[in-house]
Amino acid sequence: MALQRAGIRHTLHAYEHDPGTDSYGLEAAQALRVPGERVFKTLVARDDSEGLLVALVPVTAQLDLKRLAAAHGSKRLAMASPADAQRATGYVVGGISPLGQKRRLPLWLDRSALDHVTVYVSAGRRGLEIELAPRDLLDLTGGRTADIARVG
Repeated sequence: MALQRAGIRHTLHAYEHDPGTDSYGLEAAQALRVPGERVFKTLVARDDSEGLLVALVPVTAQLDLKRLAAAHGSKRLAMASPADAQRATGYVVGGISPLGQKRRLPLWLDRSALDHVTVYVSAGRRGLEIELAPRDLLDLTGGRTADIARVG
């Protein structure tokens, strides 16, 4: 695992995934008994030149595509199809991890992550989360931060 090779402190948290759940991220927050603001969902968007990028926002918020486009320098973004997201990352929807993807995509982390000592992100399958420091996540992924989430 890339985290171990890099010497990054992290903790894996497993929980029983309910296949009937409506929200994988909120399920993780509830199962792990942590505030939803600390659990980040991994979303894949497509820019106007057909490139893909990854955005992480708290599970209690929505991705603001206009803010992400401005941060990324794109005119317009749209969410990637689930098939495109799975093909590009190598992970199934609901288990897409920002780490260890098939090919490294530009990554944007909502700036609110920096308010926490650690955050939770998918470990590559439904029912498994990685807890790590947001700065370590950025270092491992080459990611950047921006205000890309909106509540409600």
